[in-house]
Amino acid sequence: MYDRLIQTAFLKQIFPDSPNNYEAEIVATLGDRSITLGRDPSCEVAININSYGAVSRRHAEIRPIFANTKGHKLIKQTLKGWEICDLDSANGTLLNGQMLSGCHPLKHGDRIRLSPNGPLFVFELAASPKTNLENNLETDYNLRPRSQITSITFTKLLPIFSTGSEIWKQAYLLPGVATVGFVVMMFAFLGQPQLFNLTISLYISLAAYYFVYQLCGKTKPWWIILGAALFTVAILRSPILNIFLWFFYKVLPGTAPTGQVNFISVLIAMFFGAGLMEELLKALPVFTLWFIGLRLGKKWRSHVGISEPLDGILIGAASAIGFTLTETLGLYVPSIVQSVASQAGSPEIAELTGLQLLIPRVLGSVAGHMAYSGYFGYFIGLSILKPSLRWQILVIGYLSSALLHALWNTSALVSYGLLALVGGLSYVFLVAAILKARSFSLRQ
Repeated sequence: MYDRLIQTAFLKQIFPDSPNNYEAEIVATLGDRSITLGRDPSCEVAININSYGAVSRRHAEIRPIFANTKGHKLIKQTLKGWEICDLDSANGTLLNGQMLSGCHPLKHGDRIRLSPNGPLFVFELAASPKTNLENNLETDYNLRPRSQITSITFTKLLPIFSTGSEIWKQAYLLPGVATVGFVVMMFAFLGQPQLFNLTISLYISLAAYYFVYQLCGKTKPWWIILGAALFTVAILRSPILNIFLWFFYKVLPGTAPTGQVNFISVLIAMFFGAGLMEELLKALPVFTLWFIGLRLGKKWRSHVGISEPLDGILIGAASAIGFTLTETLGLYVPSIVQSVASQAGSPEIAELTGLQLLIPRVLGSVAGHMAYSGYFGYFIGLSILKPSLRWQILVIGYLSSALLHALWNTSALVSYGLLALVGGLSYVFLVAAILKARSFSLRQ
């Protein structure tokens, strides 16, 4: 049996442009249940990692404080208040500017900050009717104070001047600005098929990669990501490619069969000629950064090199972008444009057909090349964390990613339904690897 104090508590977040508490935003109403603050999406107060990377996955917790009271031969538990507890976070929790150790009771007006430069919250009490939970078992979480605005200021009328650098930390601002830039470029390149195709393929591939990047939840320097993609492009345009082609097509049975073929024979050829060859080629930037990281300190190894599965996924997916763009723009699109132009005798129809091929190939990379390479990258990063099982982990990752790749290339022989099933399965494998990597990330 519970009895409730005649107080209701609110947790408000104070933003950089807020001159006083009343302009803070309510993020939680507190009752007789604990709430957790952190960057894990399952937290009641989830923090955006793009804005506050120093916040731990489960950073702090606000817990109710109960006291036992006697009345009419019954023992009642009365909600007396709340306390803030740090959950062994990496960068600490500050209460009124002081680093918190363990738990501490909260009082009206207390300010809570997650890490020294993290998000700022204020704890407030508001009067509410006394409620006996013996008659009302559900806590009233809908009771909130009225919004109060004391004055109209210049920054309220023109909010663009109040956000400062914070506006660039929001997750969707940069993609929006980039979209506008690419749209302008597409208008500028109308009537120039090659430049238009390059622009739209870059935009689609960057959008697909950004989706994977956000899902990973770990920051990586843009120049490392771009370097991984360009490294793969350079390999495809160097004599190294001829060595790969000779080994996997001549030494190993990677050449596609001719004449009457069946699913198994094509699958075997695709496993060696597409799966094993291309996944190893796309993994070269990942292995290169791994070896470079061995010569760097722990901090720089995590920032630049490969120190965990999330690093392998991000670099593997970036390498896949370079491979997809080179293969699509340098091989498939020119080939079909030339073929259609010779048959139909119409350059316009040929260019339109090339564009129709370009879009699904590049857009499908999130469930294609990016999925296989990111999945193999997960195993490369995992092998770094488990050096005693390194070769077993690498072999399993290499073979499984190559098999997914071969199944995709072969399934079109059966039906588009099977093709969609294999593509969806590949994406599920990638997402599962990302979620698993996040669960034991070194950034927890």
